[in-house]
Amino acid sequence: MTGLKEILKRNTMLIVLIFVMILFEVLISNRSNGFSSLFKPTNITNLINQNGYVVILTCGMLLCILTGGNIDLSIGSIVALVGAIAGVLIVNWHLNIYLSILLCLGVGLLLGAWQAFWIAYVKIPPFIVTLSGMLAFRGFAWLILGGLTISSFPDEYSRYFNSYLPEPGNPGTTYAVTIGVALVVCLLSVVAQVASRLKKIRKQYDVEPLWELLLRLVFGSFVILATGHLLGKDKGIPVILILLGVVVLVYWFFTNNTVPGRRLYAMGGNEKAARLSGVNTDRLMFFCYANMGFLSALAALICVARFDTANPSAGLNYELDAIGACFIGGASAYGGVGTIFGCIIGAVFMGVLNNGMSLLGMGADWQRTVKGLVLLAAVVFDVVSQTRKRAN
Repeated sequence: MTGLKEILKRNTMLIVLIFVMILFEVLISNRSNGFSSLFKPTNITNLINQNGYVVILTCGMLLCILTGGNIDLSIGSIVALVGAIAGVLIVNWHLNIYLSILLCLGVGLLLGAWQAFWIAYVKIPPFIVTLSGMLAFRGFAWLILGGLTISSFPDEYSRYFNSYLPEPGNPGTTYAVTIGVALVVCLLSVVAQVASRLKKIRKQYDVEPLWELLLRLVFGSFVILATGHLLGKDKGIPVILILLGVVVLVYWFFTNNTVPGRRLYAMGGNEKAARLSGVNTDRLMFFCYANMGFLSALAALICVARFDTANPSAGLNYELDAIGACFIGGASAYGGVGTIFGCIIGAVFMGVLNNGMSLLGMGADWQRTVKGLVLLAAVVFDVVSQTRKRAN
């Protein structure tokens, strides 16, 4: 019974996500008399395309939060500024697309490094530095664009972030390829998880019960195949989904299988103890905020491709979406606790909320209210849990 309680506790957010999706499905079906559904193929495709930036920004925000509950308020403004630079380079100056992408990613990295220097080495609180960046970078975006928008990016650029594999044409081929890819992903996922369990057993680590592993494999395979089925019924695999998969796997590997990644958790748990044990906490802090700038630039490139415009108002409230996804996904407000996959569940939860409420016809005012209450509930749950742990 205790083991079951632990499993339910570890997967609370996943259970809540499933419940919310079922609730939205019932409400949407009743409202439309069965003519609309949250699980329509087009809705799943839109969910991925519309929330790709949240997943990318969430991976970077988690690293900042792990350092001790720190956040980055400037990422939305970096998205606007890098998007403005991309518009000028690609549309106005007709610069080589690959060179433009590299320059934009470099600008994002430099902006992140600028803030990281003041945070890590001058010891100015991250809240103050990133608040300054939020205002300054947004101002630069307005200056570069002159308050106007730049539109009509070339198709050659858009296809790197806004196309599908295989290219839409024969529906039968699209479905077959998509399901084939889903089957391969399922197989790789099963092999990786089984190999991880066997490796832990060889090293005499504690492992979860076999039935829990089987349940996770069955559920994960069902989700992958169901997603592949729905995407195959629409346009195929969005290129953005492939990019998101690469980003998530890279940051999952970094946080779970590298020395700097494990040191991040140690730093968030007790920064002073980590420093005394030889961890260069200043360098780690610098890395986290420089990395956040890089991922913000990547999100900017995705956003300008999706909207086909560079707008000085772009990226508004993106930082709140990323922060909300992290806390909803189980990251601790005190730092040192959180996982990449947990935060991805948080990002999906935010996307489902947005999509579901839009399909129900709820206004932007109610959508903001609901998301604010959900975020508060997630943080309250974390604080109460931490208080109980200390009491025990």
